[in-house]
Amino acid sequence: MKWSKPLLMHSGLRDVRLLTQVPAREWTAHVREREDEAYRRGRLEGDTACGLKLEQQRQELDALQNGVMKNLQSILPQVLKEAEPALIQLALEAARKLVAGMPVDAAMVEAVVREALAQVEDSGEITIQLHPDDLALLHKHASPLLEAHAGRGSSGAVKFSSSREAQRGDCLALTRFGTLDARRETKLEQIQTSLNL
Repeated sequence: MKWSKPLLMHSGLRDVRLLTQVPAREWTAHVREREDEAYRRGRLEGDTACGLKLEQQRQELDALQNGVMKNLQSILPQVLKEAEPALIQLALEAARKLVAGMPVDAAMVEAVVREALAQVEDSGEITIQLHPDDLALLHKHASPLLEAHAGRGSSGAVKFSSSREAQRGDCLALTRFGTLDARRETKLEQIQTSLNL
């Protein structure tokens, strides 16, 4: 930079020293070198400050993550406990819909009757009540159940009859001690009761 006017001093300068011994023609290179040095120092200080800030943020993020994990660990059992009845209800409702949509065939009716007979401990006469269409299905397919239990010898006989009280796929076993309810809806209610819902 050039001055257009000379600088006039009214008194002599005291304690003035030349900072560098660099000749005027090398001054530009010297200034550039000092600027580069200041830039490097500034960059190093900036990198250090940025690294410290990143480390601080990483520690804060770790603390936040640990807090969230601890909260989840404490909340999750409560959420599961609260959601369990709803999930069980949902599963039971899905089972109801699946069972209701299942086609009724002779094998299914025979399985229901066998299950009911296995639960009956009465040695006297037993009457198995089925939906009229289910009883007709057993006769149509000449189910061995109809013949096998027709005369149980001295232990009593199993009779089959139709009942409008039974839905398709249901079975009621009447004994001298009472009725064994082997209807699908009753079984689902028993499952629900056993789960304390």
